[in-house]
Amino acid sequence: MLIKKSTMITKNVQPITDVYNLETKALGSGTYGVVRKGIHKQTHQERAVKVIARKKIKNWERFTTEVKILQTLDHPNIIKLYEYFEDEKNVYLVTELCEGGELFDKIIEKEYFDEAYAARTFKQILNAINYCHKLDIAHRDLKPENFLFETKNDKSELKVIDFGLSKICHAKNTGKIERLQTKAGTPYYISPEVLAGNYDK
Repeated sequence: MLIKKSTMITKNVQPITDVYNLETKALGSGTYGVVRKGIHKQTHQERAVKVIARKKIKNWERFTTEVKILQTLDHPNIIKLYEYFEDEKNVYLVTELCEGGELFDKIIEKEYFDEAYAARTFKQILNAINYCHKLDIAHRDLKPENFLFETKNDKSELKVIDFGLSKICHAKNTGKIERLQTKAGTPYYISPEVLAGNYDK
């Protein structure tokens, strides 16, 4: 019997403060909220907890799609979602903790990558994106800021994060790949096809 990963990652109905000790210092912040380190009270495992204010979620359909996608994905180069919580004020996404920083910052720090390091880094990126595309998922916001290193070690695994603009591209009941029109992404990194509003995964 095949068990889907999505059946294992569920909404935890307990208050998050009963399950995790959340540090007050933010690890990072974005448009919708902040990321804090959370320590599981029973296992003492460290996690990243993305705290998203409910009032800032303008498009609930897009948000639930992000959660659905994260529930489905299981790849060493994609951030893992462990569970999620909701209360009256916030939604909390509990993911693996990556403390190695952004690929963007690593590029700035090193100034250049030697051929072997660049090849290893790019292979991880392509492996993750190929995996998504096989599942008919388009990330739609690929950029160095959306890749995190698991640790500060130069041999650390790289993880794709932030599936907030992602789209499942399988057209319902047709079996065909959906053509996309939404001009989604970050301006510096958008392709001409996305600007033209005619693209696929």
